[in-house]
Amino acid sequence: MTSPHTTRFPISGPPDPRGPVRRDGLALEVARLEAAPQRIGFVLVPGFAMLAYACAVEPFRAANDLAGMVLYQWIHISPDGQPVRASNGVSIVADQGTGRPAQVDALFVCAGGNPAEFEDPATLAWLRAEAARGIRIGGVSGGPHILARAGLLAGYRCTAHWEYIPAMMERFPNLTLTRSLYEVDRDRCTSSGGTAALDMMVALIEAAHGRPLARAVAEWFLHTRPRAGDEPQRMSLRERYDIGHPNLLAALAQMERAIENPVPREALAEHAGLSVRQLERLFRSHLGRTIGAHYLGLRLDHARRLLQQTALSVLEVAMACGFVSAAHFSRAYAARFGRSPRQDRGGTLPGSKRQRAMPAEGA
Repeated sequence: MTSPHTTRFPISGPPDPRGPVRRDGLALEVARLEAAPQRIGFVLVPGFAMLAYACAVEPFRAANDLAGMVLYQWIHISPDGQPVRASNGVSIVADQGTGRPAQVDALFVCAGGNPAEFEDPATLAWLRAEAARGIRIGGVSGGPHILARAGLLAGYRCTAHWEYIPAMMERFPNLTLTRSLYEVDRDRCTSSGGTAALDMMVALIEAAHGRPLARAVAEWFLHTRPRAGDEPQRMSLRERYDIGHPNLLAALAQMERAIENPVPREALAEHAGLSVRQLERLFRSHLGRTIGAHYLGLRLDHARRLLQQTALSVLEVAMACGFVSAAHFSRAYAARFGRSPRQDRGGTLPGSKRQRAMPAEGA
């Protein structure tokens, strides 16, 4: 990919042959702006999610094309200044490394995979130095996890992809962490990843250049309903399981709320307004498994995320998922995943639980 300084309009495809789009006076309104283009840096962490990155950078390209002028310029930054490979194997050429200041107005850290495995104190220190200049700092997908490790989200409302949230809550218990699509809190911007990055960038374009341009950008990408930041990341239980039985949905919701302290079948049935026999029949007919099997699967899936993304011991993970002993947990885990919990440990995260509660690494 080319960097914006190599062409007047940084694009990933040919410019619109119609020229600047005039919709609701858009081109005339934007043309009156005299501010210099906003300079944006994308910090690409090896294994970053290509979809989330594309949804973050492409709205700025579209804003330039639609406005008929350069409103945004951007560069790519990697920890070592070398090309950086996304999780799908595609590499992006970096304009610079983290050995020198970026000379930008905003930075967005793009990460994916397991950001807890990223071990580079120099990059974390560089991010803190950039933030000290007062620029906007953001994270996309796994990026918020890295910003939290750098100590840059303390005192800010933030979000992350739903798969990263349990580990972040364990490791950074003092964060104001939400499950929103995206959060913009003063000079911090965090997106949960995927297409949520598109929603966040459209919101930032609207704040800088008005709603007509932002709506035109969204429509350019066939995104006919830009979502608000506080909308949920995940489908509703009704959509996720493709069921509509209200009593069964009530039981499923109760299960997902009580992972650490599992609710007995009798209490689940009472909450759902059914007998245990009726609830078991609903689970078998709609989900093809028993109450116990489904609940165990939820707890083990949660355990796997904690194992791969935190430094919690196997016993601590077992307790966080409602198991009374590490031995029982290990047997159940191996039966579900074909691997022991120790074999599924992720990364080389050092330290005890006390260390994990510290607000930042290397601060």
